[in-house]
Order: sequence, then structure tokens, then C-alpha cells
Amino acid sequence: MSSLPLHPPVLSPKYQPFMKPFYITTAIDYTNAPPHIGHAYEKVLADVMARFQRLQGRQVYFLTGVDQHGQKVQKSADAAGLSPQAFVDGITAHFTSLWDKLNVRYDGWAATTDPRHKRVVQAMLQKLHDCGQLYKKSYSGHYSVRQEQFLTDKERGPDGNFGEEWGEVVEIEEENWYFKLSDHVEWLQNYIRSHPDFITPAFRTADVLNALDSSGGQDLCISRPAERLSWGIPLPFDERFVNYVWFDALTNYISFAGYLADECGNEGLPHFADLWPADAEIIGKDILVPAHAIYWMTMLHALGFTDEQMPRLIVHGWWNIKGAKMSKSLGNVVDPNSLADKLTPDGLRYYLMRDIATGYDSDFNDERILMSYNKELAGGLGNLLNRSINMAQKYRSGLLVPGDYDDSENSALRQTVADALPVYSESMNTWAIHDGIAAAWKIVTHANAYVDSTKPFSLAKDPSQAARLDSVLYHLAEAWVHLSVLLDPIIPTAMATARAQLGWEMPSGFVLNDLKWGMLQSGHQLNTPIPLFPRLETSAE
Repeated sequence: MSSLPLHPPVLSPKYQPFMKPFYITTAIDYTNAPPHIGHAYEKVLADVMARFQRLQGRQVYFLTGVDQHGQKVQKSADAAGLSPQAFVDGITAHFTSLWDKLNVRYDGWAATTDPRHKRVVQAMLQKLHDCGQLYKKSYSGHYSVRQEQFLTDKERGPDGNFGEEWGEVVEIEEENWYFKLSDHVEWLQNYIRSHPDFITPAFRTADVLNALDSSGGQDLCISRPAERLSWGIPLPFDERFVNYVWFDALTNYISFAGYLADECGNEGLPHFADLWPADAEIIGKDILVPAHAIYWMTMLHALGFTDEQMPRLIVHGWWNIKGAKMSKSLGNVVDPNSLADKLTPDGLRYYLMRDIATGYDSDFNDERILMSYNKELAGGLGNLLNRSINMAQKYRSGLLVPGDYDDSENSALRQTVADALPVYSESMNTWAIHDGIAAAWKIVTHANAYVDSTKPFSLAKDPSQAARLDSVLYHLAEAWVHLSVLLDPIIPTAMATARAQLGWEMPSGFVLNDLKWGMLQSGHQLNTPIPLFPRLETSAE
């Protein structure tokens, strides 16, 4: 059996470029513990891309949220003496508070305890059951309590034992419901091979195909007996069981985008036909295989989604500490809240986007993060703004006059500013955020060198150099206007502050392609300079 056209979603007609909203969503966060730096990186990455797409003139729908069901939550709630709902509400508050602090601005919020989500999950399960894609069988085997999954011999180590990563492993024999994932493996293999843009970065595709080849696409257990796990969504056709994570957590990408909204009586959600497919589902590399690239894709196919209706997966790497993954057991988990307090939220956003290439791992380094703040943000970017406005205020009372003076130094700076935009745009559109920042930073580097070479403080002493001084002050302010636009998706609060000091705001409806030399008119008045990124004291100081 291949796909089943149970309830195929209806897509809107083919859109012209940028007509369809850019739908970006992240993996929802499991509410069994507060957020760590990996959570912060993923959400900031999504927020940066959402802001960039809006800057290109595109409508955006950004969805994120929390995964609140499961056995670990149930046990943690019991240990804390709380109901599961009270427990997850408390953990969820940590996430939403952090996203607010980091200026992560999402359009939709997904919580798996939302009744609208439950109705969609149950409707999907009922359809699959009615079409013979779900079946019940008994299974006997080893079960990881920590990971909440049954294990096979391929999870054993070279010594024949299950590794420490699985925690307590017990033998269980029980009856459960299964999804006929194997019916869709051949389709998935063909789809992946014929859609090279399905996964970014592309080298992750090999991991998925290798997993399919080695496993043969085993059918997927999708339930747990209610007597063992009560904190979940009951199966609509057999309430002795609750749905296990896959048809619950993964379904959020469509349930909160309006899938089956009319059928389920769900209100307050987007129009699914206009939003889907997702332009970007941002996930960590650890949940690419099998959860997203295999389970999620075959689930959609079984529900009647066509090749053209499959989402695109954006896979990011891990933040490591000295080459090792952060973990509670090693005691090396980095708290993003304390970092944001120390660096400012924008300082943390900048570091997270600057020091990792999307799709690859990076090593978290305390010295590097302080250096990036003090040298690049405080000493490079912030100092450029401060001295540019200070000189304009000191020598011209903040009044800018472009004048007619020109020379090779002015021309070179204008060229650097013009060259940055296409490189920045291409980099950002291909998820190379760090390269986009680097493109903008060429303006910072050149403008600082321009101050050193033109020496405005010397020009101000010579009345015959008045026209040249005017041109230098104007070029610095104009270059900064361009920087304030290019860096806005990365450090939005700081760039809004910079624009206020420059006395310039992006006009209504402003898009990236509107950015060109001459944004500041003759007679433009600059405002008072205030340090953008005050330097941080280090222990060595």
C-alpha cells in the first residue's frame, strides 16, 4: 500500500514569488526541564530568519511551542507533588520568559495540551485506523525508561549491553498500536533522492538514506497502555491506550497551522491551504533520524500529502563544550538566561549567530564570547557609531551636509557598502547567517579604517577642509544606516537604538531592496550618542 488520500489538504493556486507566507517553525521543546543554550540557539535562528524574510517584503508565520505530554513529565510531576498540567505550566513559563528576553517574536504558539491540538491528533489517528494504517499487536522486548522507547539489538554496544545513554532498561511484554510505516519506505527513499533541497545542509541526507537501508523501515509503535501512561492523548478508537509522542508532538506543525480546523471545529488558527507546506522546520541533528525525516514524512504521506506538500527540514548542529555535547550528567549545561543578563540579549543573539555555521557543531567558549562582545560589538560596531555621531555633533552640531566633495576614499567606502548587500542577501537566504553577518561586518571594518585614514579630528582644524569634513561625517552616518538595516534581524534592539541615535527610521513598507546610498538627506539631524554595547570587564582586568 502506498499513500492513502484520506484528507488531502487543498493547496492554494501556484503563487508568484513571495505571495505565499513564509512558514517557519521549530521543534517544540520538551517541558521536563528549563531551557538550555541549545534551545536558545534554535529559537534565535528561527527569529533571525523570520525577521530577514519580513525585511525582504514577505509575510511570515513563525510557530514555536512546547511538547507537554509523556512518561518523563508524568514521573517528574509526581516527584514534585504536582499535577502534570501544573508541572508543565511551570516549565513552560521558563521558556516563554526566555523567548521574551531574547526578543524572539513568534506568531503562533503550539502547546500539545491545547484542546484544538488534541482534536486534530485524534481525527488523524481515526482516519488512519479506518483505512487500515494502524494495527494492534503484542511485543516483548527491552524498554528504555529514560528515552521512553523499545530497544532492539542494534542499540546494543560492542559488549552486547545497552549503553548508559539509555538509562534504566527493563524487559516489557505488552500490547500496543502500530503505524504501518513500512508501507511508505519506498516512496520516502525515492522522494529524498529526487528532492535534493528537502534537507539543509544537504550532507545530512545520507544519514537518512543509510538509516532507511539499515532498518528496513520498521513499523512504528504509537501508543502506550493508559495504565502505564495516563498523561497523553487517548486513542479515539481504543481508550485503553494513549498516543505516544510521534502523532502528538510532530503533528503540531500542521495542527497549529490550521490542518483539519473546519472538521475539528478549531478556531483562531491560520488558513492551512495558504500556509502549508512549511518553508522551514528547524530541528536539531539529533531528531532528524528517525523522528522528522522518517516518521514525520511517512505520517504525512499516509495522510495523503503529496510530494509538493512536504515540508523542508533545516537541521542545525550542537553547541559543545570542549568537543563534548552539553549534558546535565556532565554538569556543563550553559544557562542562556544568565548569559543574556551578562552580555545583553542582543550580545547573546550575536554570538549564537556569529560563532556557528547552520548545520554544523560549534564549541562554546567563555573567552570567545567575551572577545566577540568586547572586540566586535563594543570595540567595533558600537565604537563606530559612538565616534561617528560624536564627531558630527562636535564639529557640525549633528547636522549632515553631503556636499559635492568626493575622493577615492569616499568612493571605496561607498563600494564596500554597495557590495555588502548582495552577499548578505544570498548568505541569509541560504541559511549561512554567519556569512551574512560577515558581509555586513566588512562595512564596520572599512568604516573604522576610514575614520583612521581621513582623520576628521584633523580636518576640523583646517577651514579649507570643511567640504571634505562634511563628506566624511555624512559617509559615516550613511554607512551606519545601511548597517542598521542589515544587522536588524540579528540584533534588533541594538539596531533600533542605533537608528534612534541616527534620527532615522525605516519608512513604512521598507524592504531590503529599498536600501541604497543616499538614505539620509542633506540637512539631516543626528541625535545624541549613547554607548550601544558598553564594554564588559573581564576577570583578567
